Amino acid sequence: MPLIDALAGSPAELDARLRLHSLPKVGPVHFRKLIDAFGSACAALAAPAPAWVALGLARESAAARREPAVRDGASAAMRWLEPSGRHLLMWDHPHYPALLAEIPDPPPLLFVQGNPHILEQPQLAIVGSRRACAPGLDTARAFAMALAQAGFTITSGLALGIDGAAHRGALRVGGGTVAVLGTGLEKVYPQRHVGLARDITEQGGAVISEYPLGTPPARDNFPRRNRLISGLALGVLVVEASLGSGSLITARLAAEQGREVYAIPGSIHHPGAKGCHQLIRDGAQLVESIEHILESLQGWHGPAAQMPASPADPVLAELLAGPRSAEALAGDLHWPLPRVLAALTEHEVTGQVVCEAGRWFARPMPDTLRSR
Repeated sequence: MPLIDALAGSPAELDARLRLHSLPKVGPVHFRKLIDAFGSACAALAAPAPAWVALGLARESAAARREPAVRDGASAAMRWLEPSGRHLLMWDHPHYPALLAEIPDPPPLLFVQGNPHILEQPQLAIVGSRRACAPGLDTARAFAMALAQAGFTITSGLALGIDGAAHRGALRVGGGTVAVLGTGLEKVYPQRHVGLARDITEQGGAVISEYPLGTPPARDNFPRRNRLISGLALGVLVVEASLGSGSLITARLAAEQGREVYAIPGSIHHPGAKGCHQLIRDGAQLVESIEHILESLQGWHGPAAQMPASPADPVLAELLAGPRSAEALAGDLHWPLPRVLAALTEHEVTGQVVCEAGRWFARPMPDTLRSR
């Protein structure tokens, strides 16, 4: 059964909320103002136009209430909810994400495809350039894998580049991931990531959007989408970003929302590192390993902020702190490379480590990781 807001009260009230949600110039603030003023969406739709104008809404919004397209859109959304795996959360829903509800303008309706309960799990956002270099993509994937192994759900925007690498990194180790769209769920963008969106929902994650189902890509939608990425998460990690990157918008919103902001430095000669360097100058935490993130969250009251206990095996202990190449492990442990390779092979056979793009990662183990 789809998870739909029981507080909507009736199919008529749900239909009315869907209609309000699709009206022009009725954003989160005006939506809630209408509900508060009239007591329900049904009553708001029935109210005279001058009453809407008195609340500060545009006459255009009031006039659009009666248009067939608005009615048909609500009916289509109701039909969309019928199959399994499709859900609708409202800001007064008991399962509405608690952190998201704290931001100044939480979306009144949240369309969810996949597992809605993953939105209640502790999340960390990973964002960055759509045109990231190969090392940046490797870094995003590596951090997503390590953070997912540490019990965090990885949240990002399904964009090309860093976003896609972060989602795939979480999936690679069986972790949870949430994709926040700047389009409607029936208009997944970019098209190249339709398959990735499907993988996310099929592997226990969720693809979500505040926009009506058929909303196409629009330039203004994506900066607005970014407030949800930061709002859902305990912190935002920026992996690679130029000074004009939309990732800096996400980082700024995170800071305004009281979230942690992390940035990975890069070469002073790489334009894609300049945004991260600016964030660090502005107060973001410089991050070189997953430990820097976990340590900063130790005071958080939730379970995922606790540092994982280190296993007795030194190779696994090193890999839990962050992915490494075999050569780097040999240097850190002061072991001969053949000894490191033998240990890695043994752990790979038992399923405790995995090699990805030349780097080794620790896989989740019952005695070192919390349940998700």
